[in-house]
Formats: sequence, structure tokens, C-alpha cells
Amino acid sequence: MSSVGKEFLTTVTKRLKYYKDLGDKTMAQLNDWDFHYQPNEESNSIAIIIQHMAGNMLSRWTNFLTEDGEKEWRTRDDEFEVHEFNKQQLTELWEKGWTCFFEALASLKKKDLKKTVTIRQEPLSVIDAINRQLAHYPYHIGQIVHIAKTIKGKNWKNLSIAKGASQVYNESDEVKDPAKKH
Repeated sequence: MSSVGKEFLTTVTKRLKYYKDLGDKTMAQLNDWDFHYQPNEESNSIAIIIQHMAGNMLSRWTNFLTEDGEKEWRTRDDEFEVHEFNKQQLTELWEKGWTCFFEALASLKKKDLKKTVTIRQEPLSVIDAINRQLAHYPYHIGQIVHIAKTIKGKNWKNLSIAKGASQVYNESDEVKDPAKKH
């Protein structure tokens, strides 16, 4: 794989693993009821967002290079319906979607990046199709985090630098020596 192609796939995977991790850490703070909280009738609950993301990932990334990304078997409208899934079921659905996505990304070769795929019969380069999801998934994860922060209030555990703690963070060993981060 060319160095640019390899760098692209490596950084996309890294970025999306970061966003998945934000979702994982958010979901860990929630109970069954929290997943179904809707701020209003027009808003999606975290459960609905997870259902949609998993449905999207399974549709887009199953046979990514050979079939349209909008599969006939996908029931997109049902993804936005209220189901009585508990936290474990939602987590399993979340993992199933991400596994499909990351396995498809990992299978891509240098020559694949120049190919054309279709999503809803729209031709896209493989790079554009990946970038489309790079924008789509973090958008929904931001929604999940926002809803969770609303639910948890003062009990929310920050996923990043806490308000008012930037200077302490910037002076920490983690910043001075990134190897200590993990």
C-alpha cells in the first residue's frame, strides 16, 4: 500500500476508534432507562441513535466493495422506532456495527482506494465513502454524549479535559510525555 494510502487508512481507523471509545465511555455511565430518554418528541434517544448507527454500519460496510451501501434488507425507518432494548442489547448492536465497519476498513488494499462504490446508487470513490462516514459517525456520537451529559448532570464523568482544568492538563506528564498516556 502506498504510504499516503496507508496513512489515510491508519488515521481514519485511529480517529474512528477514538470516537467509538467516546461512545463506549458514555454508554458505560448510563443505565437502561437513560438509553431511552428523549428530550422531546422530535429528538432521538440514545437507543435510537445506536439502532441507526448500527443499521447504517451493517448496510454500508457489508460487502462494501461489491454491493450498494444501502442494502435491500436494511429497514432504516425501523431504526428510528422505539424498541425496548436494554443496555446489554444496545451494546451488542453497537459492537456488531463497529465490528463490521472496522473489519471492512482493515480488509482494504492499496488498489481499493481508487475504486468506486455506490451508496443509494450514488457513485463515490472509496475515499469519499470513508470520509462520508468519518463525518456521519462522530456527528451521532456527539449527540449521544450531549444527551448523556443532559441526563447525568453533575454526575457526568468527563471524557476529556474538565472545565477549568486546561492548565493542569497542559502541565501534566501526559502532555509532556505522550507515552505515559496509556
